Amino acid sequence: MNKRYVARLTDQEREKLTALVSKGKAAARKLTRARVLLKADADGPAWTDEKIAEALDMGRRTVENVRKRLVEEGFEAALNRKKRCRPPREKILDGEKEARLIALACGAPPEGRKRWTLRLLSDKLVELDIVEAVSHETVRRTLKKTS
Repeated sequence: MNKRYVARLTDQEREKLTALVSKGKAAARKLTRARVLLKADADGPAWTDEKIAEALDMGRRTVENVRKRLVEEGFEAALNRKKRCRPPREKILDGEKEARLIALACGAPPEGRKRWTLRLLSDKLVELDIVEAVSHETVRRTLKKTS
């Protein structure tokens, strides 16, 4: 089977990977990727993906992905983790909603209460249609961040 992405390392890259693996003082995932690149090097051992996957106890697809990143994005991208382009969840309280929460918390508490509680604040935010739903923990983190 012909490889679509052929990994070719320069002498400098090969030396860097060899030093990284021999020291063993890096993240496990980084060391594993370094080993994959060393074994997949077309000018070196040029092992097959199946052989690399079996030797390093990983999936064949992972080996393919490391080689693909080397060819398409470069040496550093293949070795290191990909940066996230955005957070895993969107913020519930953006700047405007945070400001309304703070204004509410600084205002007078509801009748029959001496002060605002986190649960009262979260219920009031939903009641005023500022947000659809919010936990008291989100309110706590927001207030702590702003004080």
